[in-house]
Amino acid sequence: MLTIDLKKQWKELYKPTAKEMSFVDVPAFNCLMADGAGDPNGSASFEEAIHALFSLSYTLKFMVKKGARMIDYGVMPLEGLWWADDPADFVQQHKKDRWKWTLLIVQPDFITVEDVLAARDELRRKKKDAGIQRVRLESCHEGPSAQLLYTGPYADEGPTVARMHEEIQAAGRQLRGHHHEIYLSDMRRTAPEKLKTILRQPVE
Repeated sequence: MLTIDLKKQWKELYKPTAKEMSFVDVPAFNCLMADGAGDPNGSASFEEAIHALFSLSYTLKFMVKKGARMIDYGVMPLEGLWWADDPADFVQQHKKDRWKWTLLIVQPDFITVEDVLAARDELRRKKKDAGIQRVRLESCHEGPSAQLLYTGPYADEGPTVARMHEEIQAAGRQLRGHHHEIYLSDMRRTAPEKLKTILRQPVE
């Protein structure tokens, strides 16, 4: 059986330093994605999207491991793209009801739409299909980006994000696309002050 370590394969993208911001070139990734809007705190829709993404990701993992391909791999972390129609609303924490988001989990490049449909059928048979119709398989290509490892509560990211934006502009580059977060810690089992999150911002 072939075993692959996706985090190790993409080490530059998933193990950044916290000491300084770095510029990376993010390739196109195969992603399971689910969209939503509004304040994520206490949101049933937000929790449903997370559950559906992980349910499909783990079902796909075991299908590939036990099937003809016989490949084992670790499920990648949850990620989120965040924005608002008015950028000022995203910056202001008290306007989270105006936020929009896309949650995603990167998949190996050999996962196909047919695989996802088979995984959906498997979850339906087990009656664990809540929210899976919201999830799609789509290519995501961010290209040139800046990123930094942040440790601490999600609500306190603001100053670090602002510093990143200043450093990006000081380097002669411009912001583009959506604010991107990669959640390396299990938010259900980790103290807020110990949460590790990669903050990523596409640039041009």
